[in-house]
Amino acid sequence: MKRLPALHFAAALILFGAVSADAADTINTQGPTVRVEKLAGGLDHPWAVEVLPDGAYLVTERPGRMRIIRDGKLSEPIGNVPKVSARGQGGLMDVALAPDFATSRKLYFTAAIAKAQGSGTEAFSATLSRDEKRLDAVTPVFTMRRFTSGNIQYGSRIAIAPDGTLFISVGDRGDRDRSQDWKDDAGSIIHINADGSIPADNPFKEGKALPEIWSKGHRNPQGITFDTKDGKLYTVEHGARGGDEINQLEAGKNYGWPIITYGRDYSGAEIGEGTAKKGLEQPLYYWDPSIAPGALAIYRGAMFPEWDGDFIVAALKFQLLSRLQRDESGAFVAEERLFEGEYGRIRDVIVAPDGALLMVTDEDDGALLRISRAEADNG
Repeated sequence: MKRLPALHFAAALILFGAVSADAADTINTQGPTVRVEKLAGGLDHPWAVEVLPDGAYLVTERPGRMRIIRDGKLSEPIGNVPKVSARGQGGLMDVALAPDFATSRKLYFTAAIAKAQGSGTEAFSATLSRDEKRLDAVTPVFTMRRFTSGNIQYGSRIAIAPDGTLFISVGDRGDRDRSQDWKDDAGSIIHINADGSIPADNPFKEGKALPEIWSKGHRNPQGITFDTKDGKLYTVEHGARGGDEINQLEAGKNYGWPIITYGRDYSGAEIGEGTAKKGLEQPLYYWDPSIAPGALAIYRGAMFPEWDGDFIVAALKFQLLSRLQRDESGAFVAEERLFEGEYGRIRDVIVAPDGALLMVTDEDDGALLRISRAEADNG
């Protein structure tokens, strides 16, 4: 584990040296010059974006809407989305397209759902109708077993494994001790088959832990993704006051929250037993002070070859993208902070099929933005 200082490269922070006439910003970074283009505005706290096979964009809005952006136009809300608990940090959250979406039209999404006992994280499968106006066959595939009051720390990202199984992040729901309760889904990474059944390779069949649990000791993981090069699974997680973490996930492991952490309580009080303890996993990287991480992408694309293998982390608090560089061993060696304070709270970031980055801003008037290589810097 290594903590790096926040390296604000001077070139990365010369942010608006030139602005083009079509409302796209040309921005100098430590490496390539990039172009940031607003593809759509007027979104209400967008949470996630996916690219459809024809190049259109599917976005979720936290109040409970899905929309499609095509040719710069925002569709009417897609019908038949379940009612969500849009309170606090809850609402409609992540969306992920099934690997065979082009033929099956199948997708998955997560939401905070309210019941008599309170609210909790739930994941659904559905199919998008051919006319793109509604969801069909909406089916819960995972529901956390204990719903509680409060409206924070739902986690709620999805990563689809190469075998089609689903990894779903679930936050501790603001009750830190739940992250160490192996009979509680809170503070866990969940691993299920696409139909909600339990995969044969899950680490716990019965006894110590719920069978859907893959790993424990997570606070509020809002980013989860596979590295397509080596197949390893990573999360980025909110700490408390400090202690935001990147973790590499392994079956059955305990990532420590709240027994160990590099953060403190918001009051300033210490949490747990320190920063390390035998049997508990260390993060690969942590931030102090916190950046409030959203989503995580690992760059594998043709547009920015100099970023190959870098971790790209959306950040809410400082309104930036954190680009973490790795050396040949995979160790983090430097951080570049991009767009700090310029576009608002960045909730999601993904690598598009053409290698551009897409990000959404978690604002009342949220936007979908595309980051591409500037024409004058084609590499």
